[in-house]
Amino acid sequence: MRRYDNPAARAWRTTPAPAEVLAFHQSLPGYRPTPLTPVPSLAADLGVGRVLVKDESRRLGLPAFKALGAWWAIHRVLRDHPGPAELVTATDGNHGRAVARRAAMLGLTAHVFVPDVVSSAVIEAIRNEGATVTVVPDSYDAAVAEAASYAVDGRLLIQDSAWPGYEVVPQHIVDGYSTLFREIDVRPDLVVVPMGVGSIAQAAVTHYRSGSSTPALIGVEPATASCVTTSLLAGELLTVPTGKTVMAGLNCGTPSSLAWPVLRSGLDHAVTVEDDEALRAASDLEAAGISSGPSGAATLAGLRAARDYLDLNADSTVVLVSTEAAHD
Repeated sequence: MRRYDNPAARAWRTTPAPAEVLAFHQSLPGYRPTPLTPVPSLAADLGVGRVLVKDESRRLGLPAFKALGAWWAIHRVLRDHPGPAELVTATDGNHGRAVARRAAMLGLTAHVFVPDVVSSAVIEAIRNEGATVTVVPDSYDAAVAEAASYAVDGRLLIQDSAWPGYEVVPQHIVDGYSTLFREIDVRPDLVVVPMGVGSIAQAAVTHYRSGSSTPALIGVEPATASCVTTSLLAGELLTVPTGKTVMAGLNCGTPSSLAWPVLRSGLDHAVTVEDDEALRAASDLEAAGISSGPSGAATLAGLRAARDYLDLNADSTVVLVSTEAAHD
């Protein structure tokens, strides 16, 4: 495990996501808050009062939280650029499927670029949403570059990673994730989120550093794709090489340029976990009745890895964000 700590994080303040985001989601057919499920056995094992799992295995008809950000961003982009368009994105899986689903709902076309480590089942699920899928024989970062190059002449890039010159749409996506945290109706002592490019962690920091509840926040990522932790430890945004990991949704080599300054200022801890730790965590959540893939269960793995370093006791409430359902 590699670990980063920022003792000043809880004192940092920022502004909240727009209130209209929640109203938009509440207006969607099929919207309902996802469960916040207590797991007493985990609380006992970890020596805390409560472990609550924010279960995103069923969100707006899809098996992950990604529609919250993608659909809000599409709504905002089409408001600014009305008319027929093709939606374009790169993905490790769930984000691309969410973009494709919304495109079909709106009568638009979608083109999704995926790295070659993405499974055939994930590719088929995206194609079943009506999207064209292009497999890029390289990393997630390379797929993002291909999507950005393709998104010209009326094609709209809906990407959840930001870089200088492309930050408006990714900010809409992060704002969309705010609904997940607004639904949490407890005041936790600790919130644990997974990190890929850092967008969901950015949303967590924004939410909890702009209101009255200021829990500690941990971001978790694979040891083999630790772009955020590596950058935090170095004090500068860095790109790291990536390979294969069971935490496919977190297999990202470069932090979002939007997430980076927010995480550097407001994230208390970052930790890395191994594949076997994430698989064990997914199995333990399944035993508790919660469907979670390794990317979502990484939060439990991260909590276990960092437990001895955390200021938690028998009265503490911990929220784990499980971002996806179990998958093959």
